[in-house]
This record gives sequence, structure tokens and C-alpha cells, in this order.
Amino acid sequence: MKLKIFIGYDSREDIAYEVARASILEHMDAEVLALRLDDLREMGLYWRAPDPLSATEFSFSRFLVPALCNFKGRALFMDCDFLVRKSLQPLFEYSNPDIATWVVKHDYRPTALTKMDGQAQRVYPRKNWSSFMWFNCEHPMTQGLTPDIVNTETGMYLHRFMWAADRVIGELPTTFNYLEGWHTRAQVPDPTCVHFTEGGPWFDTYQNVEYAHEWKQTAARVRASER
Repeated sequence: MKLKIFIGYDSREDIAYEVARASILEHMDAEVLALRLDDLREMGLYWRAPDPLSATEFSFSRFLVPALCNFKGRALFMDCDFLVRKSLQPLFEYSNPDIATWVVKHDYRPTALTKMDGQAQRVYPRKNWSSFMWFNCEHPMTQGLTPDIVNTETGMYLHRFMWAADRVIGELPTTFNYLEGWHTRAQVPDPTCVHFTEGGPWFDTYQNVEYAHEWKQTAARVRASER
């Protein structure tokens, strides 16, 4: 079965998206789609006004993934600041129909005041859970993520998973959402996905973070393919 993957797209970080997409396709055959706000607005699925507190253009649109799948089957959402190092096919092992979504349940409490290109770092419960979500689009609670809800509910309601009971939020191993700068290789020696959540090598001040070399190698292949 081919995996359907939606990647959050931010016009300020096009190369991050391209590398995330390329790193997936280097390891598996998958249907990879960009969550672009202009496209979603044209489709009549997204009409929220810009939120000054949103760190990315896809802060809210990620929760439209089940609707984009017509609430059928399974689909993955991931942020654009990921490097995928292995096939994601093992996600299909997580298939309990009683679970609405699977996430890595981080207890992430960053101490830095800023991230990425100087944006404010905000700390809240379940932070980064929504950066990698393996959706069961057919679950009744997932079906509650209608376009109306996604466009009108608060960030707290969406990102803290207030739309799903705790019992239907499944847990993925950390390998699927390894937070660079937070997790260590002692904890996860060979992660499937590296998440540059505080900033990645596409920013000048994050050139030497962990796994930057691998990211740059993929970026070089992306740029070479565009020539």
C-alpha cells in the first residue's frame, strides 16, 4: 500500500520542504503532497485570517489532512523541517481502528526564547505532538476535524488534541520524530526522522546542528536535479 504523506509548506522555507520531500522519496515510493495555503483557499477549505502567533503558514492547515482524504483511509502529516532517513512504511504497523491518530508523545520543554529565524519560542502542553501525525481518517473523532472546526477553533484546541480523547491518541516511538537538540543519540542512535524543530541548516545560524551534514547532502541532490 502506498503511503499518503502531506508536508506543511511555508513559502519562507521552500528548500526545507523540498529536502523533506526528496528524503522521503529516496527511501520509498509514496504519494507526497504539499499543504499550500493558496491551494487550500482556492479549494474553499481554508479561510482563517493570518494568525500573528503562528510560527508557520501551516500551523492550522495540518488539521485538514483527514478532510483532504475525504475521511477515508490513513494519511501522514509532517512539518517541513524534517529529514527522513529510512522508509516510513513501518507506520502501517500502527493500524488499530480504535485509535484516531498516532504521535510521538514528547515532553518537550525548550528553554531558548527564540527558534528558527528569530521567532518566539512558545512552550505549551503536548508541544510538537502535532508535528508528525499518523491519522486514521475514518475514526469518529478524526472526522470531527471538519473544515469549519479547523478554521474556527483555537490553536489550543487543535494542537493540544482537545478534539480527541486521550484513549484514542496512540503513541509512536521517538524514532519517527527525533527532536534535534533535545533528544540524543544515546536515546535514539539511528532515528528514522530528524526534526530540526529549533532551526535547520537552511538558516545561517544552524549550519552545524546534528544531522546537518546529511540534510545538506540531500539539499545538494535536490539543487542538482533542478539544473
